[in-house]
Amino acid sequence: MAFCPNCGKELAEGVVFCDNCGASLNAAPQAVPAVAADPYDHTAEFSAEDVAQNKIYAMASYLLSAVGIIIALLAAPNSPYIAFHVRQVIKFTVVEMLLLLASALLAWTFIVPIVAGIALFVILIIEIIAFFQVCGGKSKEPAIIKSLSFLK
Repeated sequence: MAFCPNCGKELAEGVVFCDNCGASLNAAPQAVPAVAADPYDHTAEFSAEDVAQNKIYAMASYLLSAVGIIIALLAAPNSPYIAFHVRQVIKFTVVEMLLLLASALLAWTFIVPIVAGIALFVILIIEIIAFFQVCGGKSKEPAIIKSLSFLK
């Protein structure tokens, strides 16, 4: 005895369609949708050759900030891999400058410089994580920074 996969009705052997709901019994099972890829992981967008040739310059941009950006852009001006990482470092730099500016302007409140210092420490940790991802050949948008919509 066979059962309809759609409605569960008991069916005679050899039938092609369910008499109750009309479902096809010979239809191939539908594929389960794959888990969505991480939208912030851009590793597959860059050629292995581009990554191999320019990984050092991408790491330098994370380590040396503004000087590293200049070095990376001068060393590989047409590399999409370098352009991606330079955009990420620029986002880090902008966030760091805004935190320092807020801390300087509101230093008299005492709490703002403390919070800004903690935030700068968190940004530094995220930047170190991003550096090690570059060492591994990954191109992921770093946490917190990825939510900033400028420089896409």
